[in-house]
Amino acid sequence: MHRAARTASVAIALATAFAVTACGSSAGGEVAADKKQTLTVWAMGAEGEKLVDVAEEYKKANPNITVKVTPVGWDVAHQKLVAAAAAGKMPDVAQMGGSYMGEFAELGVLEPVDTKTFDEKDFFPAGWQQGEVEGEAYGVPWYVDTRVLYYRTDLAKKAGVTKAPADWKGLRTMASALQDKAGSKWGIYLQPRSLDTVQSFYPFLYSAGGEIVDKDGAPVIDSPAAVKAFKEYGDYFKQGLSMKNSQPGYDPLKDFNTGDVPMFFSGPWISTLIKDQYPGLKGKWAVAPVPADKTSTSMAGGSSLVISKDSSHKAAAKEFITYLTDAKGQTDWFERTSDLPANTTAWKTGELADSPSLQVFKKQMETAKSSPTLANWTEVTSKVDAAIESVTQGKASPEGAAKKAKSEIESLVK
Repeated sequence: MHRAARTASVAIALATAFAVTACGSSAGGEVAADKKQTLTVWAMGAEGEKLVDVAEEYKKANPNITVKVTPVGWDVAHQKLVAAAAAGKMPDVAQMGGSYMGEFAELGVLEPVDTKTFDEKDFFPAGWQQGEVEGEAYGVPWYVDTRVLYYRTDLAKKAGVTKAPADWKGLRTMASALQDKAGSKWGIYLQPRSLDTVQSFYPFLYSAGGEIVDKDGAPVIDSPAAVKAFKEYGDYFKQGLSMKNSQPGYDPLKDFNTGDVPMFFSGPWISTLIKDQYPGLKGKWAVAPVPADKTSTSMAGGSSLVISKDSSHKAAAKEFITYLTDAKGQTDWFERTSDLPANTTAWKTGELADSPSLQVFKKQMETAKSSPTLANWTEVTSKVDAAIESVTQGKASPEGAAKKAKSEIESLVK
């Protein structure tokens, strides 16, 4: 496989790789799961805060185990994990997104998943794949997310559209109708530029059958399928159906509420925000699968749980992760956070089974694609971000932008 060039932070950590191995806590021997002990866990953002409560519940049923949860902000998570890896002080358990997995697996600080304890078949395929690096699983899926189409049903009706678009032609037709007949300023919001524009582009790229790199890590962003996706995406801006400029971090919800932006792609957390912030929209919006080209395929996101290779508490760590990722634990976590369960059995009962909108997310997750776990994936996608911007701003043709992106990515994956 073409190995990604390491970032500066990874290079620093690799320089101390021998120290990590030498000073890890496993030197003192591992502690049995039934012994009194403290398990250290790092979790990010809101998940870290919510996990504190779960840890307290876990201790009631497992009084010999104290789970010490440290919430870590996403803005400093990578820096703290790299520093911990370099110092040989990784927590016993850590939350880790797919964009980190290749980097930390390459550093040699993660314990491979015990596949006798955790069965791949219990999880969405894309959720499991986010924790794999070169065929070895290092992370157990904790929660998942994917992107689907949000749209204003009341405005669609006004525009004469009675059902969600099933394919690219239907999406373009609906966007035009919403502008021309329903009075929306824009037909749809697609991110035009800036960091992580690629996340808005993935539903087009994947549905066309395109990829950024192939299974061997070689760039294929200039394939006919990828060029087709660039052209389709760019045409929304060329035809004035989507705004060519938006502020970094732009949130379309306010404009979704007014009707200026009647459609956009986003994840499951948006459903909660709409219900909480815009109760007046009740009954006026819905979600639908990504409109298809060759297929209806969206991106997969979420987080996994990893165990430090040098942990002295691996047995207890596995039991705690089992508690968090079995069907019961996943249902409880959904009720606390609205994070979508990675364990598919959790979707068979309750709100997860009964809610039509949640079932749209489930259906989309079944075909969603996870990003490759390359150590410098964010550097790779930044080149795609730039290519998308050049197309949306009319500075390059889809073919030219794709060719330039391929050339730039080649230097990163050699």
